[in-house]
Amino acid sequence: MEQTQVTAPPKEEIRILYVQQGFESVDQGMIGALRALAGALEVASPEEMLQKAEQTNPNLVLVMNALHVFPAEHSEQIDLLRSRGIRTAVWFVDDPYYTDRSLPLAGHYDYVFTHELSCVPFYREAGCSEVHYLPLAADSERFAPIEPPRSYQSDVCFIGSGFWNRVALFDELAPYLSQKRVRIIGGLWSRLQQQELLRPHIHEGWVEPGEARIYYNGAKIVINMHRPTESGQDNANTANLPGLSINPRTYEIAACGALQITDVREDLQRYYRPGYDIETFGSAEELKQKIEYYLTHEQERIEMAWRSLRTTRERHTYNDRAARMLAIMK
Repeated sequence: MEQTQVTAPPKEEIRILYVQQGFESVDQGMIGALRALAGALEVASPEEMLQKAEQTNPNLVLVMNALHVFPAEHSEQIDLLRSRGIRTAVWFVDDPYYTDRSLPLAGHYDYVFTHELSCVPFYREAGCSEVHYLPLAADSERFAPIEPPRSYQSDVCFIGSGFWNRVALFDELAPYLSQKRVRIIGGLWSRLQQQELLRPHIHEGWVEPGEARIYYNGAKIVINMHRPTESGQDNANTANLPGLSINPRTYEIAACGALQITDVREDLQRYYRPGYDIETFGSAEELKQKIEYYLTHEQERIEMAWRSLRTTRERHTYNDRAARMLAIMK
């Protein structure tokens, strides 16, 4: 941790109004980074955006995601801000799962950022002239190594909703995992067919990022599996855009110094090196074999986990992402 202190670039002479989505681990990471980078920063809820813009007269209004909790008239509000000479930008971090909803919004902004590679041409083809790929990151203040209480310790941990591809994986692994100290945390896990085997290991419901950090720190191995992208699989993605980019959980697990075994997406190797600072799997059997290997090779597990921490703190913080975003718009 001492060798990888996160530093911020010099401040920019810019007044920013940041409109938060409500994703605590992303919002707070960006707010901290922008506060270090911008000459002045104001934060608003979606409902407060217009009022705060009138009060603070920002150079830039930066909207996080613009979905789910934003008012129906949000796009008209963005048009109004642009008519007043205020630059506007959005960072879509739910792509490609809600592109049916994000696409109608994208054209209202001066700048569109997306963490998903497949969505860059998608928004450009829809007429957006300034579309940029910006990967997610970890909030290094919230996700970091800590000493976890015994009640949070496990051999294997997974945090996330029971989307159908995840359910299929855990159903297949149930006889093996039921013999380990396993925690499965999230909603929709009633979909499992192997309820009897895995029920003692399931904690139904949402956990806050602060508690997720404790679980990650308490796990010898954390499984990461991306959700499905096909339309109808808990998604609003009728264009059936593929998922090529890694999720925020990839960075957050690594920022805790935990060994992660993840399924593979196309841009994974841009950010981590499989076999060096992260492990990967392509099938339930491969995942089982790697779990067993690292549970019995403690030193290798620890060394890979700490390499993932170093990689993340040096390259994948919101300070880096915010600086890259402002450089593009400068």
